[in-house]
Amino acid sequence: RRSGQYTMNHDHSKKTPDGASFDRSGSQDSLDELSMDDYWKELENIHETRGNNHEERVALVVKEPDEGELEEEWLKEAGLSNLFGESSGDSLESVVFLSTLTRTQKAAVEKRVETVTQTMRKKNKHHQIPDVRDIFRVQNDSKGKVCDGSEPSTVRTSENKNETQDGIKGTKFSLGRDEQKTPPEDMPFSDTDINLDIPFAEQAANLKDSSVGKMCKGGGGDTLLPNFRLPKDKTGTTKIGDLAPQDMKKVYSLALIELTALYDILGTEFKQQKAVKIKTKDSGLFGVPLSVLLEQDQKKVPGSKIPLIFQKLIAQIEEATLETEGLLRIPGVATRVKSLCQELEAKFYEGTFNWENVKQHDAASLLKLFIRELPQPLLTVEYLKAFQDVQNLPTKKQQLQALNLLVLLLPDANRDTLKVLLEFLQRVIDHRDKNKMTLKNVAMVMAPNLFTFHGFGSKTIEQSEFVMAAGTANVMRFMIQYQKLLWTIPKFIVNQVRKQNTESQKKEKKDKAMKKLLKKMAYDREKHEKQEKTPNDADVPQGVIRVQAPHLSKVSMAIQLTEELKAGDIVARFLSQKSGNVQTLKKEEVFLYEIGGNIGERCLDDDTYMKDLYQLNPNAEWVIKSKQS
Repeated sequence: RRSGQYTMNHDHSKKTPDGASFDRSGSQDSLDELSMDDYWKELENIHETRGNNHEERVALVVKEPDEGELEEEWLKEAGLSNLFGESSGDSLESVVFLSTLTRTQKAAVEKRVETVTQTMRKKNKHHQIPDVRDIFRVQNDSKGKVCDGSEPSTVRTSENKNETQDGIKGTKFSLGRDEQKTPPEDMPFSDTDINLDIPFAEQAANLKDSSVGKMCKGGGGDTLLPNFRLPKDKTGTTKIGDLAPQDMKKVYSLALIELTALYDILGTEFKQQKAVKIKTKDSGLFGVPLSVLLEQDQKKVPGSKIPLIFQKLIAQIEEATLETEGLLRIPGVATRVKSLCQELEAKFYEGTFNWENVKQHDAASLLKLFIRELPQPLLTVEYLKAFQDVQNLPTKKQQLQALNLLVLLLPDANRDTLKVLLEFLQRVIDHRDKNKMTLKNVAMVMAPNLFTFHGFGSKTIEQSEFVMAAGTANVMRFMIQYQKLLWTIPKFIVNQVRKQNTESQKKEKKDKAMKKLLKKMAYDREKHEKQEKTPNDADVPQGVIRVQAPHLSKVSMAIQLTEELKAGDIVARFLSQKSGNVQTLKKEEVFLYEIGGNIGERCLDDDTYMKDLYQLNPNAEWVIKSKQS
């Protein structure tokens, strides 16, 4: 299955399967059968290392779920478990959530609720299965649009059970279908622009529906990577890490539903895998769950987000120079790597391990070993298969969109570690003229370490092995090449979060108003209760915002909004007010934050146009602080 001996210099011009020639020396890396050689060689090295390791660990068992179990799990993950089962009455929060969904997202939810309901009826569970239409009554006259910040369809609970037909059999759960599609001509985006304003599944549906939507195959033949870019967003680009945890929780649910909707539209099966719990080590370095490692590390270095051993191995490789030919491709000496591994386990945390004798190729082998030995894959058991399946999506843009959503679904520890790994791999590629490690070579060598996992995937059926190898190497290339795009939270998701927050606040206000009324009736003398105080409005004129900076010498400033004023300008204005010892903060450590209103908290990028953002969230407070505080 391997194509001959590895040679460093392949023929400069190869033919791709569809007959188009490409230049191997160009910056655009490409895949062909011959270049797969690196992949098979790496796989051989991995098997060799495993062979040397006598304490072969228990393979992780991936459970095949029962009918309906997968969908039930999915609804739980999406934060919609109260759409079925005993807790189905408690659904006000879900009503708010569902009211912000797009047409395609609703369809994805309906499909899963339908399956769960059918399964429950089959199993004839004792507790009563509610007709889902009793939980969600959709006003037929709602003119909701796709959620790009515009009005979504209204969902309200049914107060009158008689509104539903009596016949339960064969009824469909419906969340409303009246949204207007976004016509393709509303997208003034070029082929290489990634549109984050319109939900990805809606874009796919429009592409499918429009006669112009030529679904060019993104498969193995067409291998040049387009120069995708994010058009500037005036209200600021939101990166992972910019939002508060309570909003990130909503982002997770929306990303899961959006990814599922995208896969549904494109006819690809989206299945989350489920790992059967196995006993794992609760201390040490290799073969230890990421969460356990970080717990250990935070005792040594508070606030650690990436395992210390992982950081140290990368630093060790970089210390030598990234210009070494064949870096990451040439393996370390297996016996030496094994003894280093044991020595590290014994001495790393004591600080007595001698790094001076560690050769660069050995350090690179240890780094790859660390990734492979994780008891659950870095890309998680749940989503490893989904990451692999990205290769089956029709267009490269859709592959990128799916990867973007998958990155949002990873747990923090996995995502942070993956980010550090991808940034390191990019630095290796930056030295490709000297180390001969192009994007393609690095992807080939790293793919088996991230994708062939000892629970599943490593024993693939022979004939599909080449397809899977090429596919995972392609996904690896995408993750390295487009890493900056992948760590962005799409604007349509941030807008849906804003919408949810606004709806929840309206609900809370109503509740408060009712309580207030009751209170007033009881204590009529408290007349001042009626006067709603609006903070800050009194002392701040129209078109001016009050910016707080508790940690800087100038603690507060009223700032006049203009068309061109950006977040970075405001930070600069504060930092220019020097006084005393406060000025230890550097420009790159301090950011303007949007707090409250329709968002929990959001760190603004310097290019955010403040007037546009103020119009989107007029009730926010504006605070300058460092990321740590």
